Amino acid sequence: LQTGGETFLTQAFRATGALSADNRVARITQFEECPGGSTGRKLLLSVAYEKPSPDLHTELFVKFSRDFDDDIRDRARTQMEREVQFALLSRCPEFPIAVPCCYFSDYHRDSGTGILITERVAYGGGAIEPHYEKCLDYQMPEPLQHYKALISALARLAGTHKAGRLPDMVERHFPFDANKLSVSHRKPYSPQQIGNRVARYADFAARYPQLLPENIRSTEFIARLADEAPRFMSLVPAANKILASKPEFIALCHWNANVDNGWFCRNAAGELECGLMDWGNVSQMNVAMALWGCLSAAETDLWNSHLEELLQLFTLEFEHCGGAALDIEE
Repeated sequence: LQTGGETFLTQAFRATGALSADNRVARITQFEECPGGSTGRKLLLSVAYEKPSPDLHTELFVKFSRDFDDDIRDRARTQMEREVQFALLSRCPEFPIAVPCCYFSDYHRDSGTGILITERVAYGGGAIEPHYEKCLDYQMPEPLQHYKALISALARLAGTHKAGRLPDMVERHFPFDANKLSVSHRKPYSPQQIGNRVARYADFAARYPQLLPENIRSTEFIARLADEAPRFMSLVPAANKILASKPEFIALCHWNANVDNGWFCRNAAGELECGLMDWGNVSQMNVAMALWGCLSAAETDLWNSHLEELLQLFTLEFEHCGGAALDIEE
């Protein structure tokens, strides 16, 4: 990328329509590797344009699918294929949710080599709140309001898709395939291994009761977990059949909408809004899987006290945007 420089960036940005034919990238002002994440190398890139414009971002973020210095990170390179296609999809007019503006994206399937160049989200700058790490919701102000913003965004995308208001490329590039809804192909745990983990969890709950709400450390709950959890793997085919059985529940969704994959700001009315990034493995799926992906790192108190409220919010927004009326209990 550095060797291609301004010439490559100009050609790339013109190819997606992000840059007009009479404009060009005149200068690279920052080229700085950015650590973090679980896949690929990343880069902070800043540019100057020959004809600056308010609708052209100068602070950019580059994400590569490959990391040739880390085999474990490099193995996840296939996750970017759909993310690249989604970035191009998000450039369509009136896209229903906020995502980082795509300047260029491309992916070579045979080698798993991909690149994605987008605007850089200015966390902690202007109206945008600081970045929130997942599993640390106790450090976040108003967690419930932030999850409401996240879930509203998920519902708007899914509902807009079900209403048929997204381009046809959704069906070509993001078809529903229950067999591909996984980021791991590890061998399943045996019933004995699961039983061992339940026993360790029971020991942990007994040692540190202050870390767990009463309903998931009670004697009754742990006994039920010990009985049911080892049988779960045998029921996976049946569970997958249920998840795939009703088309009204299946829509284009973010796979992993934890708070660290979003950014938050308040609109003119003071309402909290959310944008979403990191769209690796984006696809059509049962919306329950998307909700689990969003809530999986939330505090247990959110699950205990607000789950029904959040599901109600999702179903109402989903229906409002063109989806079917979904049953919360189901």
